[in-house]
Amino acid sequence: MSMSSEPAAPPASPPSPQPPPSPQSPEPPASAGPAAQAAAGPSPTLPASRADVPGPAGSAASPPAPADPAAPGDLGDLGDLADVASSNATLRRFLHGLPGVDAVGLEARAQVLGSRSVKTTSKRLAIDLAISMVDLTSLEGADTPGRVRSLCGKALVPDPGVRDVPRVAAVCVYPDLVGVAVEALAGSEVAVASVATAFPSGRGPLEAKLADTRLAVAAGAAEIDMVIDRGAFLAGDYRRVFEEIVAVREACGGAHLKVILENGELVTYDNVRRASWLAMLAGADFVKTSTGKVAVNATPANTLVMLQAVRDFFRLSGRRVGVKAAGGIRTAKDAIRYLVLVNETLGEEWLTPRRFRLGASSLLNDLLMQRHKLATGAYGGPDYVTVD
Repeated sequence: MSMSSEPAAPPASPPSPQPPPSPQSPEPPASAGPAAQAAAGPSPTLPASRADVPGPAGSAASPPAPADPAAPGDLGDLGDLADVASSNATLRRFLHGLPGVDAVGLEARAQVLGSRSVKTTSKRLAIDLAISMVDLTSLEGADTPGRVRSLCGKALVPDPGVRDVPRVAAVCVYPDLVGVAVEALAGSEVAVASVATAFPSGRGPLEAKLADTRLAVAAGAAEIDMVIDRGAFLAGDYRRVFEEIVAVREACGGAHLKVILENGELVTYDNVRRASWLAMLAGADFVKTSTGKVAVNATPANTLVMLQAVRDFFRLSGRRVGVKAAGGIRTAKDAIRYLVLVNETLGEEWLTPRRFRLGASSLLNDLLMQRHKLATGAYGGPDYVTVD
């Protein structure tokens, strides 16, 4: 399914602006990036981001990138971003003033980057990096404490026969199973993440969403994946969506907040860009593509829109926001495509679990199979990996 693009808004509105040995859970707040890295002028005042932490540089080797036809023009000077969300009208003017997305150029660039081959010497590094970025996920109504313990065991020791396989970044479960995951992962660097806020629909009273979030954090969740109310967003009630993100972030306390946009329901690439900016303005530590519960989840093109938004936001604010691609990413080849997108759009600084994640349930198995093939020259049998 291909998203369409809307016409650009009037110009009077503000313009848009070696893999780690094992994953590390997000770190505490650090100072924002230097003002010299901003596009122009002093960095505006924004909510501090706990994702703004310098990370180790790692890379999946790739040739130089072609020119980016989907990138916006000169970002200019946005002035004080803190005033953008003062009302629904100011949010609308800002979000609809972002440059329109060239859908043809965007999809062409995503296709070109996704077709790049990675040499064998770099593929092993890319696979290990991808493993370290996985949020190993189980979000089914039939989940049990036993299933969560099994998932945590796999997160800690992905391949029992090979001890140098990195651990995954996090295990993601429903709030009522957070305590089970915390106990199973105690003493490790694997984070416990939990979906909250009326997942996956995002439809529910704010009081219930905040209670859901506080329950997960109290049980030990280090990361909260919230989902926006797409109905409110599509109706143009941007201030409501903004205020909910701000409130949930406050309820997170010291936990990181990943804001799920559900790109497949946003209809256009322009809406994906607007929702990304809205979430970042409200203080998201990560923006996430999808819940994995709809027909269209992460795609290279809609993820590229988000990566570009994160790049432009950093240039203007000096604040680093992470990206999580989730849903429909099942093979090592898919994962490496996303690493190339990240490298070519945001650079090596984002090639760390602290700034990029892959949300998946079955991806890890294929990464392990491909790793085994590179090491031995042959694929493992059908029982080489567990069926989760």
